[in-house]
Amino acid sequence: MANKITVLAVVLMAALMAANAIPDQTPQGVEKWFKRLPNAREKLTKLHFYMQDVVSGPNPTAIEVARSSLTANSKTFFGLTRVFDDPLTVTGSPDSKTVGYAQGLYVLTSQEDVALLFTYNFVFNDGKYAGSTLSVQGYNPLEAKYREMAVIGGSGVFRLAKGSAVASTYWANATTQDGIVEFTVYVLHYDVSGDDQYAQDI
Repeated sequence: MANKITVLAVVLMAALMAANAIPDQTPQGVEKWFKRLPNAREKLTKLHFYMQDVVSGPNPTAIEVARSSLTANSKTFFGLTRVFDDPLTVTGSPDSKTVGYAQGLYVLTSQEDVALLFTYNFVFNDGKYAGSTLSVQGYNPLEAKYREMAVIGGSGVFRLAKGSAVASTYWANATTQDGIVEFTVYVLHYDVSGDDQYAQDI
């Protein structure tokens, strides 16, 4: 009897954890979420991770898909466009735990400075945010110590998210153009579950 109770408790706990991990994304689930939205509490979540951008070698995570007629002779690589699928790791080491991927594209858009238009998603696949995404877009001047970009939306836990993603260069190789970018992300989103937790880090 005791063993049956223990098993039942474990099953119920696992079900509760799964239910809290990500909102129902069926049409009915999304509709129910929006109906509860007027009574929801806005909460702040802080995320911290590193983006591993690899251009060189046999297994690049960022590849060139276009360039302009000016790119080859431009000191700012004007017009160069890359798509990327960069691992997001918990530390600056490429071998550290991966919690998701940054997937999108960046375009060198300035003829005066080395600056990028970034448009991409943070796609989380591990931990309490697994299955959720954040959409980010903004101006990224690479020579600046800190670059702030806008969080313009999200899905799952981060449905209707807004906020700021602050990037800084953790490591870069000018020859290979590989780089590691440190991100600190501040996200305002909605809690429709009544959870009292305010902020979480990864």
